[in-house]
Order: sequence, then structure tokens, then C-alpha cells
Amino acid sequence: MELTNCANCNKLFVKSKFRDVCDVCFKEEEAKFDIVYKYIRKAANRTATMQQVVDGTGVEEELLIKFVKKGRLRLSQFPNLGYPCEKCGTMIKEGRICGNCTNSIRADLAVVEKEEQRKREIAERDHQSAYYSRMDE
Repeated sequence: MELTNCANCNKLFVKSKFRDVCDVCFKEEEAKFDIVYKYIRKAANRTATMQQVVDGTGVEEELLIKFVKKGRLRLSQFPNLGYPCEKCGTMIKEGRICGNCTNSIRADLAVVEKEEQRKREIAERDHQSAYYSRMDE
């Protein structure tokens, strides 16, 4: 068990692996989840965007993103919902970063790996061309 402050109200509570907010805020979040779920379950609202859900329910976008990331709102059922890439903010439906940022990071890592390999080769070449002598006493 871990004693921590609630992310919403800063009240001290015992954190569990299932909750990151205190009991009062958890009940509030559950009530807001019910509002959101009722809203998007209507056939007319199933294709609503994140902003349309925020406008239609009054629930904060951050909380909607939390519901999506925790898997409480399945994006396969609601195709126009998503959450922002943690690097650039582009809306995505899975993972933590978008494809463009993933490719960019991979390219950066390849450059770093290439440079590390070049440094190893230089060090190895310098080591092989060095002459060592041993002086007897």
C-alpha cells in the first residue's frame, strides 16, 4: 500500500493499482463516465469526435483521454475518439506515440548506433596499431 495525494483534489489517500484518485474523486469520475457512456451509446453520437463529446457532456477532455487509455471506452466501438501522441499531440488510437514519431525516434537511434559503431571501430583500430613494450627490471 502506498500513501499519496489525489491527483484531482490533493487529498491524502491510500493508492491502489486500480485507482489513482481518492474515493470522493473516484465517485465523481464514475458519475462522469456514466454521462459520457450514455452520450456515446446513442446511435447519433457514436461517431462523435473528442470535442463533440466534451461539448455534449461537459466532461473534461483529460478525463475522456483517461477513460480511453484505461480501456474503459473502446475505440473500436467509437471510431472518432482517440488520444494525443505523447510526443507531438497528434490524435492516435493505440500505443503512446504516433507512427511518425516512432519512425523519427527509430531514425535517431539508428544514427546514434552508427556513431557508436564508428567509435568502436576507431578505438579497435587504434588499439591494434599501437606498439607496447615491456621493460624488464
